[in-house]
Amino acid sequence: MSLHVIVGAGPVGTATARLLADRGDRVRVVTRRGTGPAHPGVERVAADAADVDRLTTLTEGAVALHNCANPAYHRWATDWPPLAAALLTAAERTGAVLATVGNLYGYGPVDGPMTEATPLAATGTKGRVRNRMWTDALAAHRAGRVRVTEVRGSDYLGTEANSLTSMVIPQVLAGRRMVLPVDPDAPHTFTYVPDVARALVTAATDERAWGRAWHVPSPPALSVRELAARTAALTGAPVPKLTRLPYAALWLGGLVNPMAREMRETAYQFDRPYLLDSTAFTATFGLAPTPLDDALTEVIAGLRTPVAAGR
Repeated sequence: MSLHVIVGAGPVGTATARLLADRGDRVRVVTRRGTGPAHPGVERVAADAADVDRLTTLTEGAVALHNCANPAYHRWATDWPPLAAALLTAAERTGAVLATVGNLYGYGPVDGPMTEATPLAATGTKGRVRNRMWTDALAAHRAGRVRVTEVRGSDYLGTEANSLTSMVIPQVLAGRRMVLPVDPDAPHTFTYVPDVARALVTAATDERAWGRAWHVPSPPALSVRELAARTAALTGAPVPKLTRLPYAALWLGGLVNPMAREMRETAYQFDRPYLLDSTAFTATFGLAPTPLDDALTEVIAGLRTPVAAGR
């Protein structure tokens, strides 16, 4: 059995741990509080992943070190640099492949579909932080010090995903009207969390993936209004009414709410088409996205469990 070390137990870290454990690999999940999926094949360890010596010890013998961490949104500029440096150093010391879950922030505002060749031209703080992480990792790879890869998805679709879909789907199930800080009719790519896990594991274990970034296979884009209507159709819920929250209200909310304040920087993602081209990954590795209706059905079922309902 191969050992895989996963830093972070959010939606992607948890899905990756379960995927690897279910196929018989040894899995070690590292978080500050020792959280992670309750699975007989998953070892949960409480540790500060920014402690490079401790992380190196935990990564010894691993074939891959999966970066599924996600610091608090408003603390990226302070928390990501030391954590990313520790992950890179631990991978270099142990020989493990460093496989990182990235996102699309590094591209900045883009007109047209984003591919892996789209320039990393972000001017916002969060986009620059992600770009520096990838630039440092890629430089180390090209210098022969470490093997790295990165998979990038769009807004997540998943039971525990903290994204636009987590604002929409529960409200549809509850039959509530929605007020959202987005253009409800702009086409937008959504990426299913289990597809991120499958892409991450593939990239970590196939040498063809190393030394570059990849886009996670994602279904065709659709608008938030279409997503809500599709959810309603699958559940028999009434078609919801959507109202757009004016940007001024988001700006004012940012005066008192750190999350709202950070959303100002990425508001461009929701006022125009936001399209991810993931054909390269599918063509290279044969991994297709989960059909949207199948993904929605699984998410809806997950949200209807007693635990999810209580949360």
